[in-house]
Amino acid sequence: MLVELEISDLALIERAELSFGPGLNVITGETGAGKSLLVGALELLLGEKPKTAIVRSGAARATVEGRFRVSAGATSVQRWARKHAPELLEDWDGDPKAPERELALVRTVSADGRTRAYVNARPVTREALAELAPRLFEIHGQNDHQRLHDPSEQLRLLDGFGKLDAQVAQYKAAREAWSKLVDEALRLEREASERRDRLDLARFQWQELVAANPEAEERARLEPERELLRHAAGMKQGLGELLEGLADGDGAALDRVRHASRFLDAWRTRVAALEGAATDLEAAYAHLDLAVRSLRSLGDALEVDPRRLEEIEERLAELERLERKYRTDAVGLVERRAELAAEIARLERDEQHSQGLGEDIAKARATLLARASDLRRARKALREKLVKAVHKALKELGLANAAFDVRIGQRSDDEGGGGDPSARPEIEADLQRFGERGMDRIEFLLAANPGESMNRLREVASGGETARLMLALRGVLAEAGERRSLLFDEIDSGVGGRLGPTVGAHLRKLGEHHQVLCVTHLPAIAAMASVHQRVEKKIEAGRTRTRVEALDGERRVREIADMIAGGKDQETARAEARRLMELST
Repeated sequence: MLVELEISDLALIERAELSFGPGLNVITGETGAGKSLLVGALELLLGEKPKTAIVRSGAARATVEGRFRVSAGATSVQRWARKHAPELLEDWDGDPKAPERELALVRTVSADGRTRAYVNARPVTREALAELAPRLFEIHGQNDHQRLHDPSEQLRLLDGFGKLDAQVAQYKAAREAWSKLVDEALRLEREASERRDRLDLARFQWQELVAANPEAEERARLEPERELLRHAAGMKQGLGELLEGLADGDGAALDRVRHASRFLDAWRTRVAALEGAATDLEAAYAHLDLAVRSLRSLGDALEVDPRRLEEIEERLAELERLERKYRTDAVGLVERRAELAAEIARLERDEQHSQGLGEDIAKARATLLARASDLRRARKALREKLVKAVHKALKELGLANAAFDVRIGQRSDDEGGGGDPSARPEIEADLQRFGERGMDRIEFLLAANPGESMNRLREVASGGETARLMLALRGVLAEAGERRSLLFDEIDSGVGGRLGPTVGAHLRKLGEHHQVLCVTHLPAIAAMASVHQRVEKKIEAGRTRTRVEALDGERRVREIADMIAGGKDQETARAEARRLMELST
């Protein structure tokens, strides 16, 4: 809902502040007073390109600021924010229980024609502002900013009119289940060649490591053995010579130490000074004897084995090759073998899953098609009901000869907006066929006069008749869509005094669901308003200025009386104004 509108230095408006409320808000004033400037200001605020010479003479820039309140559940605004200003959602999340959110839209136009746009003080592009506009506001009577022109909005409104939310939810659930399977199939399909190549490589590498069967501590065990075998001959000879000197030859060291130990042992009890030396020599003999035994055992076990050395060399060479290839050590080779086994299992599962997805997709598609067909039947059943309701409203609004229809067709390829160029043709066709709300394309068709062809809403010429056509359509569909602000301009064009109260009553009733703004010259419509603004043009200090003021009480009576043939000073006209106002209560 539009709450406030501030305009400064826009054409003849030096400064104007307007407050609006729920229900029907009317704007009145003499022809040429500047009511069209207010409409132009709203168009500018909603992303329209500025017209030439729009900045007030002598001013640096024109500014239009509008403050809107939107329901916390306004999903279309939330979708816009997610795309263009996600930080707004963060601000709103700070008060999750608030029933309404505030949007402040600002548009400036400098004297040289450059424009800037802001939403809640954050700069946005004009294109982003224009995308937000129809989610907040519609201007009827001109063919801009009308969300109602969008076929997807028409589809949502038709579903809302028929209370098909439950069926739409069932369809969306079926579409999501099918879409997930399709996405998975497309992923596996895209990855098929790479996956098979990777599977072949992983199998080869795993088989190579299984055949090699590396062990974590193998290198630490083999390298000392290789070193021993490499020098076995020289070591065996050296040990023999060493043992000859230590124990086996004449005058061997072990015999000499044993003889010395026995000599000291005989005297140690008689010469106390020998006790320490005798003990040390006895220990030396024990250590030397142990060393000789160890060396003899090693020498006896040591063999010159070229075949075993060759085996170890080959094994270590194989381990070194694998370590270089896989850029890891022996422990890493063991881990890599386990990783390859897990990768092979996963790739094989994906391959089997890819082959089995076709049946799952077919089942999900059958369910999706059934839900979409249910929606199509429900919508076709609604068509006649909606057409009758709109024709009834058109007749009440003096457009008995106007015609309305609903065309229900198949979604076209250019509506897909989510197809995958890499997908198989049948999947690509389904991605185009099954949209967010079914496989239907809805078009509202109108013909304002007999003999005219039925045209889509966006192709119907602007003007008072079109505004009444839109009033009829919006009135019938009032409770089907999100609440927004609707401006009806020129709706009283060609409407006489007899039809005025009916048009006013329709506007007032529409205001029970949407905020309605109406620029009018008809007193019967003005009398129906909850909020009344008057625009007037004055010459002050040699300059023309447009002023806007809110009316209530007797001032409003006089304004409506003045709209009755200029009768603000006539008691009969004022009495008629009061009568019209009483009819609206």
